[in-house]
Amino acid sequence: MFQPNFTISPAAATSLMAIEADRQAIMELPINVDVLAGLRETARLAATHYSTQIEGNRLTQAQVAEALAGAHFPGRERDEAEVRNYYRALEHIESLAIEGGPINELELRRVHGFVMTGKRTPTPTPYRPGQNVIREAANGRVVYMPPEAPDVPELMSDLFEWINTRMAEHDLPAPLVAALTHYQYATIHPYDDGNGRTARLLTTLVLHRAGYGLKGIYSLDEHYARNLADYYTALTVGPSHNYYLGRAEADLTGFLNFFCDSMAQALGSVRTRVTDVAQTPGNRHTDDTAAMRQLDPRQRRTLELFRDSAVVTSSDIATQLGISPRTANTLIRNWNADDFLAVDDPSKKKRTYRLRPRYERLVSP
Repeated sequence: MFQPNFTISPAAATSLMAIEADRQAIMELPINVDVLAGLRETARLAATHYSTQIEGNRLTQAQVAEALAGAHFPGRERDEAEVRNYYRALEHIESLAIEGGPINELELRRVHGFVMTGKRTPTPTPYRPGQNVIREAANGRVVYMPPEAPDVPELMSDLFEWINTRMAEHDLPAPLVAALTHYQYATIHPYDDGNGRTARLLTTLVLHRAGYGLKGIYSLDEHYARNLADYYTALTVGPSHNYYLGRAEADLTGFLNFFCDSMAQALGSVRTRVTDVAQTPGNRHTDDTAAMRQLDPRQRRTLELFRDSAVVTSSDIATQLGISPRTANTLIRNWNADDFLAVDDPSKKKRTYRLRPRYERLVSP
């Protein structure tokens, strides 16, 4: 199994305390569903822009939003495809986050398929068949030589076993698990392309599953992109560019420091923004805070459907959550019993559902 070498430095410990304080504060703030949906979409757009920008995408953040809305930019067709693919992959990650349970290696190979093809149901991407040396574009100098292709499947299996063991045993702070996951995935470099984007998506999934997703209202990618030299320096550890000459055993404390500082900055920024929004007249729903806290992540996402319609179908819920119709019907039965939803139209062919009165207030203007 993956056995990372690191220490929790005073700097990392300070960042972890700041992360925890901001996380708790954000979770306690009363935010209505309209505001929450807006914050989440802003974070998605930022993540899509900055994660693809790191890899050389030339679209501005405004152009990313336009491309996702269907706009075209001559000569930027590949950039357009990249941002659309990444956005779809990010939506899929959010659906996986809701499911819970162990993080599945095969499913992450499918996430890579989203990143590279943008298909609605991509097949899991096979790992690279050969070496994929990383070189400087200007002079061809070798920057990093990842593990040989035959070693990749075992290394990836070890990584996912480590992730799920740490998540189950709770013996390491979740931000550190996410940081080490990010590092090791990027270090294994399992594909010929799309490694960085998929590593960042996997990191997002780990944080969501561990309770640090904060409803998807923040993005770490902006902090990586704005400190790109530091990001790459932090990832470049060990005495050699060769994976087999010390990279695997290298001290990862520096990358943990960078990651935790980035996450602390991200949560500090979003705490300020969310606090301002929550205190704006018309956005405060303090009487409904208790009701909002009782909802699980799937219920919160379903709540967004009722912003545009008073009633929804089981198909609407399945599509919103990225789950099968059968799973959606099971959830609906449970939510009826829990007084979250009520049947509006009982006919079998056109059955629709509405919110119970207590939750209708959460989506009212």
